[in-house]
Amino acid sequence: MGRWAACLIIGEYSQALPAVLVTAGRYHLWMVFSGPSTVLPPLLRAACDRVRSRANQAAIIGPWAAGSMAVLAEQGLLAEFIPIQYGGRATSEAERLTALAAVATACLTTALAVSQWAAAVRIIVSGNHDQGNDDLQAALLPPLARGETFTTVGLSHLTTSRQHLGRPPLVASQDGDGWRLDGFCPWVTGADVCNTIVTGAATEAGSRFFVVPTASAGLLIDKPLEMLALSGSRTSAVHFVCARPTHVITPPESNAARTGGLATTALALGAARASIERVVAEASGRSALDQYAVGLKRELARLFDRLLQAAESGIAPDARDTLRGDANGLVLRAAQAALTTAKGAGFVRGHPAEQLVRESLFFLVWSCPQSVTAAMLCEFAGVG
Repeated sequence: MGRWAACLIIGEYSQALPAVLVTAGRYHLWMVFSGPSTVLPPLLRAACDRVRSRANQAAIIGPWAAGSMAVLAEQGLLAEFIPIQYGGRATSEAERLTALAAVATACLTTALAVSQWAAAVRIIVSGNHDQGNDDLQAALLPPLARGETFTTVGLSHLTTSRQHLGRPPLVASQDGDGWRLDGFCPWVTGADVCNTIVTGAATEAGSRFFVVPTASAGLLIDKPLEMLALSGSRTSAVHFVCARPTHVITPPESNAARTGGLATTALALGAARASIERVVAEASGRSALDQYAVGLKRELARLFDRLLQAAESGIAPDARDTLRGDANGLVLRAAQAALTTAKGAGFVRGHPAEQLVRESLFFLVWSCPQSVTAAMLCEFAGVG
């Protein structure tokens, strides 16, 4: 897409941006200001249009069966996360986050699936494979780039879920020449439709990642959960009973499992944009709503700029969590603004506003760092 194009997701909101961002040297944002009625780059726009047309199906049967994931593979968006030598494309972190945010605006269910796919790919690309990285990557990455196979992750038990139990939910032990996994992962998106799961388990030497085919003996996948929103993500608990992984990956320090990464913030901002678009649509016929639309657009632009700056220059953990918390605040308020401006019609099941409100609540519980959770609880309770 090119560096300047990574900002076009907020191009139509450029009129709401304060001039200080230009003088601060954000050249790529300045490019947004200078163009008339800027839009997403053609390939990304085409992909998102096709994903949006499948959003209702994806919300019910999932983005795999609805063809949304195949569309993203066909348009080359999945390849953006994979190195060139394995069939991928040369893109920056800012461009990848922009793509995630754009997909989230079109269909949050699909964006969630892509984010979990991308997390699995990141581990495969960056980890140290016991038998050599080239063999692992050459075997797994090219078909993932082409959309011929799909993968997902089961890592929440390492970061947020089940941490209060005091014992690891999933344990790996050496068994002869290989490994066996016993325990469970409480949240795995697309477990029953993906070909592999990349998960993490405790070993005597610390945590390691494992690639497990979903057709493996000893792998039991629960029925997908019916959730408040995003049930189409086909998120399930997965049980491991002497399951045999095909690949073992030792994570480098920089690639350890983490919660609240920039991808989660990108999805929150993309979802916020979908809600803001509803407010803008309502304001087109009611000028009294203009000030609210402008305020939301301005906040989105500022947060998106911070996200891109973090992608380009890095970000400290505390600042990353603050950014996620600010994105959470925006996505929740923007969805409620969309409902408020839609009036009673928005409260009827099936209206876009009620769906946006339900989906916004996802960010209260998904991959949410403890500091972000604590800050939100303080706000909800009026303390601190």
